[in-house]
Amino acid sequence: MQKRTLSLLTMLILFQAACATQTLPENTPETQTTPSTSETVTNEPLPPCSDPMCFMQRSVHIATQDEWADFFNQVEYKDNIIEIITRPATSRPWYRFAVDNASAKRIADGVAFYKQNQSVALQAEQNYGVPASVMTAILGIETVYGRNMGSYRVADALNTLAFNYNKRLDFFQDELRALMQMSKELNRNPLDFTGSYAGAMGMPQFMPSSYRQWAKDGDGDGFADIWTSRADAYASVGNYLKQHGWQTGGRIFVPLSVSEEQVPQLDAFSAEKTGLNHTVGEFRQLGLTLPPDIKDDDKALIYRLETAPNEFSYYVGLNNFVVIWQYNNSRMYVHAVGVIANGIRSGL
Repeated sequence: MQKRTLSLLTMLILFQAACATQTLPENTPETQTTPSTSETVTNEPLPPCSDPMCFMQRSVHIATQDEWADFFNQVEYKDNIIEIITRPATSRPWYRFAVDNASAKRIADGVAFYKQNQSVALQAEQNYGVPASVMTAILGIETVYGRNMGSYRVADALNTLAFNYNKRLDFFQDELRALMQMSKELNRNPLDFTGSYAGAMGMPQFMPSSYRQWAKDGDGDGFADIWTSRADAYASVGNYLKQHGWQTGGRIFVPLSVSEEQVPQLDAFSAEKTGLNHTVGEFRQLGLTLPPDIKDDDKALIYRLETAPNEFSYYVGLNNFVVIWQYNNSRMYVHAVGVIANGIRSGL
């Protein structure tokens, strides 16, 4: 069970007591201080809170103390969430990951979904410059084309992770604040939203902060409904990718043919952090063959995937690879998006 949230009454008493004990110096010449030239003034971020009490004190600009106390009095700790998040699906090798995420059935379902929603998909493609097949592929991996959007209360998921998942306390506490902001903006109860174990919502699985920043109204009804409107789901994914630097007409990745002699150097490139730290021209100078329409000064990276036990294939990822990687920080995820998108185009 949860390191259970404090009761509403207890929270209010403690919160008010904490506020009452804080005294600020009067703004008089006697109490004003000026740092000496030898002192260094820093604005270092505060460490994340370890409990809801601290969180409430830092979040009164988002909601009142009564609103936060009422919220924490109703949310629940879900112990299985911590277990799930510590073993993400992308920790598997590609040959296993692909079975669940880039299978022939996932591609066939994507072709069918695209055909059912062709008009709104093509409208989003025209508006954002992102191929409809790529947006469809993302919806396919995220929620099996809207069929599996998650059954956790987002409030429970974020509450669990914000104070118990030590690797990313800051991130999930920010998302908890974003959930409350989003709820107020939509005039909804923050306890009403459902989503994944990590708090992601709707067909594109946007976190609350992503919803506030990137969600779009694709059907013109005045509401960015990523839960039930396919037009809004396509528009939101397209907008996210465009705002993160999508290059219209650009590729995601290119497969490589490599020799045994090249493998050690390619392995070294693959081990680097994901980023566009090299150029296509640099890779060509190493003897790698890439399509002639890709320019030498295009930024690129190299990655590898385990296609069978201890067998690897190598690829060059381009600008749009890193754009999708920002949507989900997994190279296998990005590769799966490309595989499904190619399969959808071939199946039309």
